[in-house]
Amino acid sequence: MKNTALLLLLSSAALAGCTAQNGIASSAASPAPTLELTADAETVPVGTVNRDAADDPAIWRNAKDPAKSLIIGTDKRAGLYVYGLDGSKKSFLPEGELNNVDLREVMIDGKKTVLVGASIRNDPANAHVGLYKLDTVTAKLSLLGKYPAGAGEAYGFCFGQDHGGEIFAYMIEKSGFVRELTLSFADGKATSKVTREYKLATQPEGCVVDDRTGRLYVGEENTGIWLFDLNADSFTPQRFANINGRELVADVEGLALAADGENGGYLVASSQGDNAYVLYDLVTGNYVNRFRLVDGAIDGTSETDGIEVIMGDFGPAYPEGLMVMQDGANEGGTQNFKLVSWSKIKAAVAP
Repeated sequence: MKNTALLLLLSSAALAGCTAQNGIASSAASPAPTLELTADAETVPVGTVNRDAADDPAIWRNAKDPAKSLIIGTDKRAGLYVYGLDGSKKSFLPEGELNNVDLREVMIDGKKTVLVGASIRNDPANAHVGLYKLDTVTAKLSLLGKYPAGAGEAYGFCFGQDHGGEIFAYMIEKSGFVRELTLSFADGKATSKVTREYKLATQPEGCVVDDRTGRLYVGEENTGIWLFDLNADSFTPQRFANINGRELVADVEGLALAADGENGGYLVASSQGDNAYVLYDLVTGNYVNRFRLVDGAIDGTSETDGIEVIMGDFGPAYPEGLMVMQDGANEGGTQNFKLVSWSKIKAAVAP
């Protein structure tokens, strides 16, 4: 009888400590001190209701008129939204099932172009990358093409760009493959080729490239964060951060960079399991601080998937930079994205 009771107790404890699976947040809260901040704005909800739909944001900063910057957000059941900084919907491009999104400015046919890329999941057996042009005047996206990215289900996605302007796409495949695609835009036509790959042991998703240092960061959801040195001959990662239930609670989801100077700043990670965001020093790799968004004039965030941070002037509301995060349980039931001034985060985490 005592043995049975002990087994039941151990089983209950194991269940209570389960980490996030398939986008469902863990009930295990980190014991680490966690700052509480509030959102400054939010987007209108995505069109897919009563489902896990909104997933990942990207940000284009309008250097000439910062207040007219744009946010691209995925509805992973339907397509790509473009939002203004006031959260209003500017346009929507129906593209079916896609997941993560990123952007870079590139030269195509001698013209500076805002290139948007996304991982397309319409074919679970074969990964594809969708490439799009963002018209920054009309705030509309147009398709350049869809390009194969190896076998398996497309999941995470990010761009990287070297100092010579060459651009690469990184496809994070659901079974564990991290693939590098070299992109070319000769004669105005996009081409892609898988040039390197590495397989992680379990499911990864979030990724981000630090173009300054040539480092790719990839989140393996139930394990931690890996660092790939893109300048090295070997496409082999080294451990950057562990999921330990304190600083970082599984799943680790979106990754973003708050760059400062030549190589400084923070790597920001979505600690989905306890609805928080974690900051690491990019130079030392050390844990710095963590925070979460709680209810204020705008509801807080929970079960966050994708995040993005872009530094620079975005107008009076966001003078030093902008962070955007997906809200997995938006008040009212339909998911959206929250906006927070980087000045607020900076003052809180490193006063």
